Amino acid sequence: MTLLHDTDLSAAFDHAARRYDRLTALNPGYHAHLRRSARRLRLPGEGHGLRLLDLGCGTGASTAALLAAAPRARIVAVDASAGMLRRAAAKPWPPQVTFVHAPAEGLAGAGVTGGFDAVFAAYLFRNLTDPDGVLAAVRTVLRPGGRLAVHEYTLSGRPAHRAVWTAVCRGIVLPAGRLAGDGGLYRHLWHSVLAFDTAPDFADRLRRAGFRRVRALPLPGWQTGITHTFTAAAPDARQEGP
Repeated sequence: MTLLHDTDLSAAFDHAARRYDRLTALNPGYHAHLRRSARRLRLPGEGHGLRLLDLGCGTGASTAALLAAAPRARIVAVDASAGMLRRAAAKPWPPQVTFVHAPAEGLAGAGVTGGFDAVFAAYLFRNLTDPDGVLAAVRTVLRPGGRLAVHEYTLSGRPAHRAVWTAVCRGIVLPAGRLAGDGGLYRHLWHSVLAFDTAPDFADRLRRAGFRRVRALPLPGWQTGITHTFTAAAPDARQEGP
């Protein structure tokens, strides 16, 4: 299967936006796992005085998870899909949460500039044409020593976990997507995970991008070995070198 990319993928998410929350609600632990990944940023003081970026916020589930972990932080939530972003922005939010329509590759052009204390990215990197370029951009917008958490479908590399993912997609995800009229997007979801990095490979990708203290952490339930939280830190000024 040819995967969706860039404007084609954004258009598919635009079309799916109205039904997206209902479909993700079928996934046991979906919101709890996002909250767990956001907590793994280990942000102090309920986020007081911190500026956070939710990169690829979709309909706002990851934004809500980040807000639960850091209710006093200022949060900028960004997504490339105008339809998904409209759904997110229509929900009730405190005034320190703002939404910006921009692709992950075009933050500067949308006025999203540096100085973030942490970046949270959920279900984003496997959908990017240039994940290494976006990781470089993330490093640019993070302050020295700033934290990164990536919540992503990244298979362990074991055949059993690949088989579970395929069985779930064939038995649940694809039929639900077809009923919603978005079969193409959910076929992309299935195959994008199979084509993307394994968890060890993505951890190595983070290290090559210059991130420090990289960890790949499992999530519980049926997603064990299928979805991971990756935590990392940007180098501080002393580690950057001359």
